[in-house]
Amino acid sequence: MDHIEGQVALQATISRSGSIETLHVVKGPPSLRGAAIDAVRHWRYRPYTADGQAVKVATMVYVDFTLRPPPAMAH
Repeated sequence: MDHIEGQVALQATISRSGSIETLHVVKGPPSLRGAAIDAVRHWRYRPYTADGQAVKVATMVYVDFTLRPPPAMAH
């Protein structure tokens, strides 16, 4: 485990059904990019609508990786 924190920015195209159609890394630590893509690829969105019709949209997705401190020891 690398113990790296950071944010990965992804450009995503969401289909009319709400699934991820395309996904590209815009920026972020190289060692976190694969994990971000693997996670977001499985996400499902509520379809975006315009004038009552589902539409394909392009959006930015930000995935934050943070390390949590270990639990405090009780004395």
